[in-house]
Amino acid sequence: MHKIRFIAALWLAKCARLALKMLRRNATYFPGYLALKICPDFLRYVGKPEKIIAVTGSNGKTTVSNLLNDILTGRSQRVLNNQLGSNVPAGIATSLLTGCSLTGKTRYSMAVLEVDERSSKRIYPYVKPDYLIVTNLFRDSAMRNAHPQYIAGFIETAVPPETKLILNADDLISAGICPHNARPYFGIDRMATDVEACINLINDVQLCPACCGALTYDYRRYHHIGKAHCQDCGFQSPQADYRASDVKTDNMTMTVSDESGSMVYPLLSDSIFNIYNVLTVVAALRELGLSHEEIKTGLEKTKIVETRFNAQKAGDVTVVMQMSKDKNALAGSRAFDYISGLPGKKEVILMMNCIHDQQHWSENVTWLYDCDFEFLNNENITRIVATGPRAKDYYLRLVFAGVPEDRLRCTLRELDAPALLAYENGESVCLFYGTDALDLVYKVQGKIKQCAEAAAL
Repeated sequence: MHKIRFIAALWLAKCARLALKMLRRNATYFPGYLALKICPDFLRYVGKPEKIIAVTGSNGKTTVSNLLNDILTGRSQRVLNNQLGSNVPAGIATSLLTGCSLTGKTRYSMAVLEVDERSSKRIYPYVKPDYLIVTNLFRDSAMRNAHPQYIAGFIETAVPPETKLILNADDLISAGICPHNARPYFGIDRMATDVEACINLINDVQLCPACCGALTYDYRRYHHIGKAHCQDCGFQSPQADYRASDVKTDNMTMTVSDESGSMVYPLLSDSIFNIYNVLTVVAALRELGLSHEEIKTGLEKTKIVETRFNAQKAGDVTVVMQMSKDKNALAGSRAFDYISGLPGKKEVILMMNCIHDQQHWSENVTWLYDCDFEFLNNENITRIVATGPRAKDYYLRLVFAGVPEDRLRCTLRELDAPALLAYENGESVCLFYGTDALDLVYKVQGKIKQCAEAAAL
């Protein structure tokens, strides 16, 4: 009976996918949703590749998954992935049914799957990863994810004991999950920009994870990322098996060392979170058996997906596109810190609104007060336009952050925002945007370019 229901679900889901494709839809969610509705155990029965690499974490999992896919595919390997789709059970089901025959047998030998942290309990019991990469765990949407320790518990109770973890030694939340599973760690040595005291609003690891004594940070990179020890019980951050050192953002290189040697790798971005993403990819590929030379060659042929970050000239200004995940205070803090630190004058548009806020539901705005808007209170940022459904909330938060009101503008209509900037010669115009309104984002980007080119005449 189970087999009949599974085959019915598989065939109907494949038909649904074909129909959606004919309508030029991505078909990355609904086929899997339909399959799971018909056969709740669909993930148990559908064929899986022999080797599965799962990537999860609060930030960076999409970039890490994409880089792994690009490098492995570039080596002529057929890699099943959910690169264009959803990372929840329906999305994973869609990817797996897409990669299997009409009898449910997989046509792939390897999969790289991005997995939503909260979906761990519904995925890992059936799709057992050989490797699970956890990029980091931070405070995310309070309504959906509550607290990072709560999410760590979700993952911990779902990961099979035979799964090998690849963990961030500099993150004391994710570093401690599933202590009995095999694991290598990756981490970055102390950098010149590191500090000892926390300057961020979010500081989620202040007590020793072992004895709850006071934790002392030897250095701190941002929030709770860094190296720490406890004077009471001797607990300390784990040693990294894949260690990045000599990070040079001027010539865009870093050295990664392991027990077999070291290699100078290219950086794909000078932002610290993308430096971590590249290090994570190196650690994962080393675990998969690639040599340093093979990984370096692969990285030299790839780049960060342009939907996450890109910079283009328009008129006399540089238009910078910086994704900042909606309702994620830490993502906003990291993006603000990075853009604020770029050289030269800048104007900014904030439209990290969940566009569906107006249509479906709305989360409370407490996350705005966990996010370090204070990084935008910088003399080099001459104008900030708050726009979209949350424009007035952003405006108020910017005032609380100390940004002078003569630098602030506000409009609810996103397409009106570009006209409120000055486009002075040589400056950067930075657009912060979320994950679910890319069509509108590209329209706003187009308007910015039009305004910039008109201002240059």
